Amino acid sequence: MTGAAAGPPPPAIVLVRPQLGENIGKAARAMLNFGLAEMRLVSPRDGWPNPDAGPAASGADIVLENARVYETVADAVADCAFVYATTVRKRGLTKEVVGPGKAAQDTRGRAGRTAILFGPERSGLETDDVALAQAILTVPVNPEFGSLNLAQAVILFAYEWSKAGVGEASTFDNYEGPAPQADLEGLIGQLETALDAAEYFRVESRAPASRRTLRNMLTRPGYSAKEVRTLRGVITALTKERN
Repeated sequence: MTGAAAGPPPPAIVLVRPQLGENIGKAARAMLNFGLAEMRLVSPRDGWPNPDAGPAASGADIVLENARVYETVADAVADCAFVYATTVRKRGLTKEVVGPGKAAQDTRGRAGRTAILFGPERSGLETDDVALAQAILTVPVNPEFGSLNLAQAVILFAYEWSKAGVGEASTFDNYEGPAPQADLEGLIGQLETALDAAEYFRVESRAPASRRTLRNMLTRPGYSAKEVRTLRGVITALTKERN
C-alpha cells in the first residue's frame, strides 16, 4: 500500500573529533544556508560549547545551540538507518562510493534518518570510523590538490541536498523501514560474542581485520529492522546450549 508522505527527516551532519571551534561555526553556517540544522559532534578536541564557534557561524546560532555531543561515532549514529563516511583516501573496505549529488538524491528518497560523517580537519576519518558507514561519500577533486576544508566539504553536500528537494513530491510504501544503526550494532556485537566463544578470532594479529570485514558485510546491505531481528534469532538458535 502506497501513500503520500512528507519525506524522510533531513540528514544529520556529524563532525567527528573536530579540532577548531571556528571550523565548527563555519560548518554550521554552511548547513543552515541550505536548510540543514542538525549538527552532532563526536569528542570535539577543545570541548563544547566553544567560544570561537559563534562568531564564525555568522548568525547560524540555532545550529550551534541545538548541537549534541557524543563520545563515539557509534553513539552519534545509533538512531540512523543509513550512514555516509566522507573520505578521499582508499580504505581497503568494500563499500559503494558515491558523489554528493547521488548521496543527496538517495537521502531524499530513502526512509529513515541519514547521517553524514566528516572527519577531523588534519587527518580525516579513521578506517574504523568509515567501517561504521554503509557507503563512502567522496568528491572528485583535483588529484594533485585534494584539499577541502571542513566547511567546504559540508557545503558541497548541503547544496546538493537542498537542490535535490526542489519540486519534490515523495511517496513511500507502508513498511517497517530500515534498521537503525543501534540495531545493527547489537547484531554485530552478538555475532562477535558468538565467534569469540567459538575461537574464530584465535589469531590475534588477524582479529581486527576480521572484525572490520564482518562489520563491512553486515552494514552494507541495508537490512530492515525485521531482518536484523531474524538474524539475531538465528544466531541465538545456533549458539544456544542443548541437553
